[in-house]
Amino acid sequence: MNILIFLAIFFIFNINLLSMEPPKAKKIEHITEIHGIKLIDNYFWLRDRNNPEVIKYLEDENNYADYILSDTKALQEKLYNEIISRIKQTDMGVPKKIDNYYYYYKINKGQNYYIFCRKKDNLNNNEEILLDENKLAKGKNYFDVGFISVSPNHELMAYGVDYKGDEKYTIFIKNLKTKKLLSKTIKNASTDFQWANDSKTFYYTTLSEINQADKVWKHILGQKNKEDELVYTEKDERYFLNLSKSNDKSIITINLSSKDETEVWYIDANNPDKPKLIKEREKELKYTVESYNDQFVIITNKNAPEFKIVTVSKNNPDINSWVDFMPYNEEITIRNVQIYKNYWALQYSEDGLEKLKIYNTQSKTFYNVDFPEEDYYFNFYDNNEYNENKIRISYTSLKTPNQIFDYDMKERSFELLKEQEVLGNYNKYDYETKRIFATAKDGKKVPISLIYKKGLQLNGENPTLLYSYGSYGYSTNPYFSSVRLSLLDRGFVFALAHIRGGSEYGYRWYKDGKMKNKMNTFTDFIACAEELISRKYTNPEKLVIEGGSAGGLLMGAVTNMRPDLFKLVLAHVPFVDVINTMLDSTIPLTVAEYQEWGNPNIKEDFDYMYRYSPYDNVKKTNYPNMLVRAGLNDPRVSYWEPAKWVAKLRELKTDNNYLILITNMASGHGGSSGRYEKYKEIAVDYAFIFKVLGIKD
Repeated sequence: MNILIFLAIFFIFNINLLSMEPPKAKKIEHITEIHGIKLIDNYFWLRDRNNPEVIKYLEDENNYADYILSDTKALQEKLYNEIISRIKQTDMGVPKKIDNYYYYYKINKGQNYYIFCRKKDNLNNNEEILLDENKLAKGKNYFDVGFISVSPNHELMAYGVDYKGDEKYTIFIKNLKTKKLLSKTIKNASTDFQWANDSKTFYYTTLSEINQADKVWKHILGQKNKEDELVYTEKDERYFLNLSKSNDKSIITINLSSKDETEVWYIDANNPDKPKLIKEREKELKYTVESYNDQFVIITNKNAPEFKIVTVSKNNPDINSWVDFMPYNEEITIRNVQIYKNYWALQYSEDGLEKLKIYNTQSKTFYNVDFPEEDYYFNFYDNNEYNENKIRISYTSLKTPNQIFDYDMKERSFELLKEQEVLGNYNKYDYETKRIFATAKDGKKVPISLIYKKGLQLNGENPTLLYSYGSYGYSTNPYFSSVRLSLLDRGFVFALAHIRGGSEYGYRWYKDGKMKNKMNTFTDFIACAEELISRKYTNPEKLVIEGGSAGGLLMGAVTNMRPDLFKLVLAHVPFVDVINTMLDSTIPLTVAEYQEWGNPNIKEDFDYMYRYSPYDNVKKTNYPNMLVRAGLNDPRVSYWEPAKWVAKLRELKTDNNYLILITNMASGHGGSSGRYEKYKEIAVDYAFIFKVLGIKD
């Protein structure tokens, strides 16, 4: 090629790059009339993923994002290498002893996925590889093993695989003696699977047209799939269905739960037959069931808004026969109970912290277990065997890497089994953690968990990342992340806002942030941001906020309400098109979530939801810089919600701040499936933060 022609092409190409404009989605008016109101949605057409123009628009947005981020490529690579340099890339999980086998996961350097293994009798014996996810994932753009379940006789293994990110799993059964798969597979399944104790009968669930588990099937090995017995069908789309097995292995439970009610059926795991009902569903009655000898142990909110524990005979589980075991105490919220032969372990929350109490079944006495930090999180982890006196727990805080302990309930002692290893001379004493409180609009005190490098100056100039979720009663717990060190070591403050809609202060904290109390979630978050500013941790020009899914709704709502308060918003798979989504009952989760947000077909609910729906409240004003992520195959928050939101923001915003949309064209709600790909996505987010805040690395 003539050098002059080459230079001309190069010059023209670079001029185009320098003047690259953001994509502009076309507008096609779509009108929804409801309650005498006309809702005009000019970007409704983006819902049709089979339309080539939709895919082109998403790809154009991805290309534009690449253009905006092009000057951060070296920084992305640096951050990615920094992140993985702290991670023990070849690692092994804590072995779990079941009968005479030790089961565990391991992962090797350079691999994205886990290898599931076991050893017989002794951990020094030969290793048997049961499932190498890396081999199964080869050549796949997305790969997720949703569950692995070994039969009680240790001869068979079931596992479920999702190849798209749409959470539709295919169940495989592998003979562990021959190492061969049984020829039959089960498609369109969820991750719920339980073996009966005969090791030839199992129960699984399949999905409805809206991708929600609604049927429980019984399969006996050797029979054809079409001969499987349908043992339960849930017809009410408000109810989620899952299967579990008691720790004593005596019962399999079919658990049905809406946002406000539950219903439990059980199957005798030793004589698998028709399920039996514990207590039919009743308005605002919630309960969960465990098994102990001839009794059911039940956590319930019957006459106990923050829950209590009752027991009842298996022969007569009528609710009128329920007897208080741990009477109601309004100062605490019962979370969970793990049942063992000689001890019960009770998890409860008090003063916004998770706590542990042990009950001795022989002496009928209780005692409390203390933890060393003032702000921490613990949870039960992978139950030990029923006859043991040890319970396995995980423990972490913002500065303490995750630890796995066996707690001996008889000896009252901890045994550390594994601590997350952070490479690179990490010292938790180099960091300071605090728990401060913001005052909400109605006077409630909202906790904020903080971590930062010691020596931080409260001068109002510190870059700060404020994260929260605030829905479904899911608490935003203070957990350690080695990835986060890339921020902290550059002078960032990291903050978690424990806003209403979560359940840090129990079920009442959740109820105060749902339905017609939902605005509390958003105003709580704004109060937390203002508190950080008033205490001179940061200022609006240094404040970054982040949330995903329902936490993305939070991001959208507070950005509309206070666009002046934040410099940058990271919204991952955000639920932002509240009204349109909740009006469409064909979308997964819609009907089930009427009890979370409200039903917009009811005018009173519609009016309230319309006040905060991010998509419906985009207006002509200056907005912060924004990075929005979506997954094309996402069954929970459809890709079109963030896509429509970004299109409308582009149309109306009056600033020159960055607005980029990144759609993963091969993933679902959780983003990329491989561990290295996830770290690359985080590196992109962090590099964009540095770019926006003007941090020179």
